[in-house]
Amino acid sequence: MGATRAEKEKYFAKLRELLETYPSIFVVNVDNVGSNQMHQIRVALRGLGVVLMGKNTMVRRALRSILSEMPHYERLLPHVRGNVGFVFTSGDLKDVRQAITANRVRAPARAGALAPVDVIVPAGNTGMEPGKTSFFQALQIPTKIARGTIEIVADIKVVVAGTRVGSSEATLLNMLNISPFTYGMTVLQIYDQGTCFHPDVLDIDEKDLIDKFLSGIKTIASLSLALHYPTIVSIMHSVVSSYKNLLAVSLATDYTFEGSAKVKEYLENPEAFAVAAPVAAAEEVAAPAAAAEEEAAPAAEAEESDDDMGFGLFD
Repeated sequence: MGATRAEKEKYFAKLRELLETYPSIFVVNVDNVGSNQMHQIRVALRGLGVVLMGKNTMVRRALRSILSEMPHYERLLPHVRGNVGFVFTSGDLKDVRQAITANRVRAPARAGALAPVDVIVPAGNTGMEPGKTSFFQALQIPTKIARGTIEIVADIKVVVAGTRVGSSEATLLNMLNISPFTYGMTVLQIYDQGTCFHPDVLDIDEKDLIDKFLSGIKTIASLSLALHYPTIVSIMHSVVSSYKNLLAVSLATDYTFEGSAKVKEYLENPEAFAVAAPVAAAEEVAAPAAAAEEEAAPAAEAEESDDDMGFGLFD
């Protein structure tokens, strides 16, 4: 039975209120998430965000009803498909995503279910009687009989991620008490202040962003210099290069300016600079040593005065 008109109006008003209150929205998938697990997720998100679920047709209608006033929410419409819901937040996106995805429940493999990960049956003794060898043969799992039980010879992958679990695989995994899958709320898309993006964007480190930005700056500067086209990022390099050329001209001619005078002096008399450098270094080392000696001398005098109490040895 569909929602009544009053329930729809209440839902529309709730959605509008949340859209006006929170700048960020997580579009989440809730496949295989039970009611108890959903309650635990809502509790974990208290103070961080608000969860809102609803039928896709009603969500689309509610969003379309406000597009005339808030057209930027049209970007959410393509993502309202499947078993999805919304998490509204104004907190840090990384922290909220962590709270959303932290609650996961282990579950057995069911026939026909889409496998989120590869499933590997480990080698070892299964404790199963030899009569059940047919299950392993159907899945081409190498086995042998050891001490009256079936033993798997080597690790074998029985389910590939992204494929449907077959009935034989599901039966075997349940017989081995293997629950290979974990289910929980997953983030599909993130809407933040008018922009929709994939949640993987949150995994990009700030250092990576800075490195990419600097790499782009270097590329632009290189192109600008090669094309002799001045830009903000290349002008500094052009000025330095021009200054080097000016120094080269000054050194090759009799023309001298303030910047080149020191260079010419060094080239004309390099020995003077070579001698001056060690002397300056020695003075820098000697100055702290002299200061230390001056501080130590009064201290020594004070100690001597304290020892003889102001009298000579034979007084």
